Amino acid sequence: MQATIHYHHKDYQLDLNTGVDISLPIQNNKNAASAWYCPPPSIQPVMTEHFVGAVREGGAVNFNDISFNPHGNGTHTECVGHISKEFYSIHKLLKRSFFFAQVLSCTPVNVQDDQIITLQQLKTLLDCEQKVEALVLRTLPNSDHKRFTQYTNTNPPFVEAQAMDWLYNQGVRHFLIDTPSVDKEVDDGVLAAHHAYWNYPENPRLDATITELIYVPNEVSDGFYFLNLQTAAFENDATPSRPVLYPINQ
Repeated sequence: MQATIHYHHKDYQLDLNTGVDISLPIQNNKNAASAWYCPPPSIQPVMTEHFVGAVREGGAVNFNDISFNPHGNGTHTECVGHISKEFYSIHKLLKRSFFFAQVLSCTPVNVQDDQIITLQQLKTLLDCEQKVEALVLRTLPNSDHKRFTQYTNTNPPFVEAQAMDWLYNQGVRHFLIDTPSVDKEVDDGVLAAHHAYWNYPENPRLDATITELIYVPNEVSDGFYFLNLQTAAFENDATPSRPVLYPINQ
């Protein structure tokens, strides 16, 4: 299946059969990646006196209840509602799903006990002339183990607040990263990077999203792609999501 996308006065050719899913799914697996003290998701059949929600147990259909936290279990996309007193729904604020994107790999800078992605690093790596709408950031080193990491109490890499504000001002409206948060795990609730990117509470940026806990395989080269940011229809500040990268045919 071939597609042509016209973006900024230029046509791009895509093969829609070659998309790369960079999400970590919600799954009933105690070893699945998690953060923020969240237990693994629970996916269990409904069982009552008059109903069996599992075919293997004699039921007519599989009929599961699912319990999870979108911020701590699997890939998720969030909006300014994550830090606001007002209610904002990602389902209502995210108006479209295809974006011109750049994939970047970056080794965080060690500062005392922290690993920080800095403004200077992103200024060096981001191609501002290309006017990308989405930035997909892969932290280094990168290994398959990220798909199973229990991030709680590990102080994962995070992003300098000034860098998040700078990215928005360069036109990046959708920021994706393979860590549980753009902010430091324990920061006394400051959430400086979230606040800087969404400019909250001064003048909230309702058109910007953050997607966390992705996994970008090493086979995906740094460069330009089109991103299909698929999200579940939840009326909430965050929702499980499935970002898919489409290589551009030269």
